Amino acid sequence: MIARTLAPKLKSLAAQFPVVTVTGPRQAGKTTLVRHAFPGLDYVSLESPDSREFAESDPRGFLATYDKGAIIDEAQRVPGLFSYLQGAVDAKNKPGMFILTGSQNFLLHEKISQTLAGRTAVLKLLPFGLEELKRVLKKEDDPSAAIFNGFYPRIFDMNLDPHDWYPAYVQTYVERDVRLIKNVSDLGLFQRFLRLCAGRIGQVVNFSSLAADCGLSHNTARAWLSILESSYIVFLLRPHHRNFNKRLVKMPKLYFIDTGLASYLLGLSRPEQVETHYLRGGLFESMMVSDFLKYRCHRGLEPNGYFWRDKTGREVDYLIDTGSRLIPVEIKSGRTIVSGHFSGLNSWNRLSGGKSADSFLVYGGVKNEKRNAGTVLGWKNATSALES
Repeated sequence: MIARTLAPKLKSLAAQFPVVTVTGPRQAGKTTLVRHAFPGLDYVSLESPDSREFAESDPRGFLATYDKGAIIDEAQRVPGLFSYLQGAVDAKNKPGMFILTGSQNFLLHEKISQTLAGRTAVLKLLPFGLEELKRVLKKEDDPSAAIFNGFYPRIFDMNLDPHDWYPAYVQTYVERDVRLIKNVSDLGLFQRFLRLCAGRIGQVVNFSSLAADCGLSHNTARAWLSILESSYIVFLLRPHHRNFNKRLVKMPKLYFIDTGLASYLLGLSRPEQVETHYLRGGLFESMMVSDFLKYRCHRGLEPNGYFWRDKTGREVDYLIDTGSRLIPVEIKSGRTIVSGHFSGLNSWNRLSGGKSADSFLVYGGVKNEKRNAGTVLGWKNATSALES
């Protein structure tokens, strides 16, 4: 089993809160993580029809069965259980009683806000980050293979072919979760929408264009994108507000949590196809930005990243907001560094008064270097920028 970065934080919070909730996409390894972290707790999955019927019809009796605590998997499947959970944990007031997992953030967040506010800590577990896979990728210097394979644990645990696994993932999980969150009657149209999103990976979202290309209303396109966000399929990177008296791009950029899924949706069937694909830059950028997101989430921290772009085309791919300073990161998929790669960083530093010593360039190679224009980081070491 590949150790998960989130495990220490999960155990720490369970020693403080009566309930800890772990959310994240399906097949990200939530069940494996919590069962390994809490071997003494009983386990029950509300995906099981029998367990779900028991919890729905007799919630008090269900919780009494697990009066010493339990891991409750896919807890959002029985929304009515949360009110009874509140009473159970208030009566005993003991930390680490229940560990909840769920793959639909929208449904979980709604119920937690209503009934378990102040009683539960919430953590996100995403697919593997590069730091978790360093042992597996020790000899892997090809970012295109990493982009194509993606980062879902089962692909590595079972040595599965991503080209076979991702179609099943979309059909088995994505489509089913969509139906649970929102009544989408035309799943074929939704799949088209999902593929169109993959075709815009790493780009600023234009809702009108996205809606028109799919034959949807503007509001429906926004709602469907929210579904993909709450199911941990895509995420939106917000623009930073600092404007230096220039007009800024105000719409977010679209990324996929997992580039393997995006590669499948783009019709790629082999890693070599990533090399020549017109969206290779967007896929690489998505992999790196997603890795920054994982680094923060897997330590129980909120994301602290943005992008910056003004109307004249000057931009920085990623801005790390530490609270006291902004650290610019430029992301380039090429394996060779050229002086033009630093143009965005140079523009930012001129406008902001920043220092090149605090700037980073992440690229598709493996060497780390100190240069006059900034620090160069190989793609497997990109999160070093977050530790500066």
